[in-house]
Amino acid sequence: MAYTVTIEEENKEIASRYKDLLKGTYQTLTEVDKKDIRKAFELAVDAHSNQRRKTGEPYIYHPIAVAKIVAYEIGLGTTSIISALLHDVVEDTEYTLEDIEREFGETIARIVNGLTKISRLNKEQDASIQAENFRKMLLTLHDDVRVILIKIADRLHNMQTMDAMPAHKQLKIASETLYIYAPLAHRLGLYNIKTELEDLGLKYTEAEVFNDIQAKIKESKEEQDKYIEEFSNVIKGSLNKEGFTYKIKGRSKSIYSIRRKMRAQNVSFDEVYDKFAIRIIYNSTEDQEKFDAWKIYSIVTDHFQPNPTRLRDWITQPKSTGYESLHITVMGPKGHWVEVQIRSERMDEIAEKGYAAHYKYKHGNEKESGLETWLNRLKDTLENPDGNAVDFVENFKLNLYAEEIFVFTPKGELKAIPKGSSALDFAFSIHTEIGMKCRGAKVNGKLMPISHELNSGDQVEIITAKQQKPNVRWLDFVVTARARSRIKAALKDEQKEIANEGKEILVRKLRSLKLTANEKTINELTSFLKLKTSFDLFYRIGNGSIENKQLKDFAAQKGNAFLNFFKNRMRSKPSPNSNSHKEEVNQKYDMLVFGVEEEPLNYKLAKCCNPIQGDKVFGFLTINEGLKVHKKDCPNAVSMQANYAYRIMPAKWIDSTQQDFRVFLRVSGSDNFGLVNQLTREISNHMHVNIHSLNISGNEGIFEGRITISVKNKIQLKKLIENIKKIEGIEKVERIYKQ
Repeated sequence: MAYTVTIEEENKEIASRYKDLLKGTYQTLTEVDKKDIRKAFELAVDAHSNQRRKTGEPYIYHPIAVAKIVAYEIGLGTTSIISALLHDVVEDTEYTLEDIEREFGETIARIVNGLTKISRLNKEQDASIQAENFRKMLLTLHDDVRVILIKIADRLHNMQTMDAMPAHKQLKIASETLYIYAPLAHRLGLYNIKTELEDLGLKYTEAEVFNDIQAKIKESKEEQDKYIEEFSNVIKGSLNKEGFTYKIKGRSKSIYSIRRKMRAQNVSFDEVYDKFAIRIIYNSTEDQEKFDAWKIYSIVTDHFQPNPTRLRDWITQPKSTGYESLHITVMGPKGHWVEVQIRSERMDEIAEKGYAAHYKYKHGNEKESGLETWLNRLKDTLENPDGNAVDFVENFKLNLYAEEIFVFTPKGELKAIPKGSSALDFAFSIHTEIGMKCRGAKVNGKLMPISHELNSGDQVEIITAKQQKPNVRWLDFVVTARARSRIKAALKDEQKEIANEGKEILVRKLRSLKLTANEKTINELTSFLKLKTSFDLFYRIGNGSIENKQLKDFAAQKGNAFLNFFKNRMRSKPSPNSNSHKEEVNQKYDMLVFGVEEEPLNYKLAKCCNPIQGDKVFGFLTINEGLKVHKKDCPNAVSMQANYAYRIMPAKWIDSTQQDFRVFLRVSGSDNFGLVNQLTREISNHMHVNIHSLNISGNEGIFEGRITISVKNKIQLKKLIENIKKIEGIEKVERIYKQ
């Protein structure tokens, strides 16, 4: 729909949006604050006066919206509101950083500069990998956390208004959002924003799934409201009797979290049992609120049976984000499990606003906040110049989402570390040198190996030895980014020494075989031994894993030009898996085509998601294995699209084919007599589908089976699944991606 609004109407709308920004700020604004914000607003209006968004709207709508998110949803104050209004001024207009500093001071200029640097990183399309840009972006975290908070607000508004963008840009931005911005929002305690970013990310990466779940949530809204009312009526009398002032409300699980649960548990929407939570928010004084929380817990569990394994007490020991709440899962009316969250109004405000509210309730003499501790811990990791950027971002992302456990030092101090951490992770969290020299740990007084996984409540004493040094096996059981980066850096230093020795040894050995150790020979030898880099070659020579016989074979092969030519011809033949058919075969069979030109190219099907004909797919250009085809909802798709957008190729199937694709199905149901017979007959006789394997096991009247079949395309597979579901006793049929 075309954007048709007069200049006068636009000016009224801009003024209206500005008033709306001021009236609902979380922090109290003084007259001086309002004057400074007005000055920033007027500068932004002037700077962006000739700019339009993709929708056709005035560009100024965007900075006002970002400032509103910063003020309302994150709860930041005047400095951040001004920085949000000015966040694109230096990047997109004639105003300079010096202009900003002169008008608004050093702090705001520093924040705007940080936001400008991030903006420029995101526009570097020719960067070797996007992960390196993410690492640079994260370096701004410990300069001023407000830079990242405003950037998250900026990303949220861009995601909310992305409909006018081309599809390939939507996919790239949505993938980046799921890959890094949503985890950052989570780790910074911005749970509402994190949820919205995830849902919007899913809207553009898996539109059909998003729309389907959204429609089903709307359908079940009335039923959900009725259930919450039924639950509330049971406990209201007891809460009133105890004199509580409270409110009870329901909170639907996000579309993204429902999708994640459906995928993780291989269940349908209807089978996800905890699609919403019930929240009890009570009024209390700060010294009484912990006692009141457990009192409400007692009232709820008097009426409903709790699940003892699902109690989460984040009031006694809050999360490092400042989050406090008591979570219990109880058997509610009609035999449904329900998560109940119990929190005071103060706790709820911190959960909604994150650190802005956390600071509001802090006292000056308290210890540094969880955020400051977290940022201080990050500094070493962020500034480590070594290591692969993709590994760094992956590890960083994992640590953003990690649940925490709490362990005690020998002196009784409480330390928060990610769930799943080993004793070695704990050693590195204390100090890098302690981690490097760690040889064991005393856990609750018992001697344990460094790989021992710690649990909440453990008391841990690290044992070190001077002669101890890291080895590659340590990477198998450490989970924290800090430990992994330190171990890899130490191993890399050791590998460099071995590789330097290996290079000298190789030069001598090649000389004895009458070969010159130049770059061409080294590259040919690396390829001959099927290694990735010359560094791998030198390292393996240095540690003795390449034998003299292999070098002699290379010398012999290099000396026989005819044999070399013949082998190269053999290597260049496409593998049966690569689908590179001759032109006349392409006319008879279906094929995948790539890019805007829709060219047929050589490719391989990715094993991580096993795409078949008819699936929505994309091509991914790998370094060593050429073009690989993945399903659009492949578990690795978001990571690839976020990190390597420039290596993604659009792909689609055309025409029809007689080529067979292998598919794995899982079936389950009631174990009826003759069911296997009916199943095989349905597959073979009705659909003319080839069965490769059929494995069914029964247990007390219930069975589960796995079937490997060949199908022609997705339509045939869909019809087959529908027919199998009609067999008496079959309750569930689903496609799985690994045997």
